[in-house]
Amino acid sequence: MSTMEYCIDFVNCLDSDTSVKILMCLDDPADLVRVSCVSRSWRHCVIANGLCKQLCLRMFPQLSRVARVVELDEQVAKEQMEVGSSNFMEWLGLERDHRIYAYLARASTTSVAVNCISKTIGASSTDNFPEEGIDNTLDPRDIIAGNYFYWSSKGQRNPNVPETLTYELVSQICVVTEINIQPFQANFQMWAPIYSSKSVRLKMGHRKTCLDTSDDEKFVWTYTSPEFPMAQENRLQKFKLPEPVLCIGGILQIELLGRVQRQEMDDLFYICISYVKVIGFSLSPAFSVEILDPSGLFELKSGKQARCQHLLNSAKESGTNSYDNVQMALRDFPQIVNILREHVVGLVEHEWDEEEYEGDDFEEEYAL
Repeated sequence: MSTMEYCIDFVNCLDSDTSVKILMCLDDPADLVRVSCVSRSWRHCVIANGLCKQLCLRMFPQLSRVARVVELDEQVAKEQMEVGSSNFMEWLGLERDHRIYAYLARASTTSVAVNCISKTIGASSTDNFPEEGIDNTLDPRDIIAGNYFYWSSKGQRNPNVPETLTYELVSQICVVTEINIQPFQANFQMWAPIYSSKSVRLKMGHRKTCLDTSDDEKFVWTYTSPEFPMAQENRLQKFKLPEPVLCIGGILQIELLGRVQRQEMDDLFYICISYVKVIGFSLSPAFSVEILDPSGLFELKSGKQARCQHLLNSAKESGTNSYDNVQMALRDFPQIVNILREHVVGLVEHEWDEEEYEGDDFEEEYAL
């Protein structure tokens, strides 16, 4: 008798809670998607228990503020508006969440890291504006056209007065992994002093959409990093976050805490920064967000076409070979499944359905 006849499907044999605990041990979103392809019962277990969503919440606690998930494709919206039983509508919602969170988790583990700063918003103070403005921190060069290029705070007698530099990221939904900062060394001054801060801290959040005229704070901060010590050295210093952070709203602020260098000519403490770089990647256009004031919750929006395009763009960025492999995998996967079915008769309940998995839906969900 074939050993295949002794195989046991634990999802069908164990109680639901135990099965979920076993599957939740998977920490790779691609594995969860593969599990959902094994059989109808496995697929139902993954989707009904929102395992992809739970994985995303483990990766990014910031997603706990999601009020609702919206799929933007016209056909999907039309299907959801069709008349049906409440159970059917609930299942459509679970399938939608599965698709969106599965891709979000996968994109967050495969995207290529780049500099995520789009533009500057402002500094808490500037000594000589615009010559020593915050815009200078976007260029890695210390000297341009014979002039020194850096941001400088105003001088303070108290070395504990902090400063902030605020930036807008490339999209409203970005994953940030680290920040790089280079303090400025004033080679034109005696002893070439370096005007670093004692430490640095990072905040991320979004703009307030409804500003009170009496409210001086324009932003809501949803994440604050630990405090990182900064060395008084003229080099690009890298501060890696304990875990990748999902920035909802696209606003990032650097807190420069404490001053170490006094300027000889006026006996005041300054902080000067030559260059700032934020390492991470954008999840746009595959995803977008809408902040729901005044609750602070947000709506997570996504479209299938945008997700597929994002997948192919990421493959292109990581190399031509990866891009070709993705397209080849999408083309050959149905044949591979049919071959496996011939050798594993009776084990796989879910038969291949070309209509069910053709086109963009298949490419997005099973190319993970």
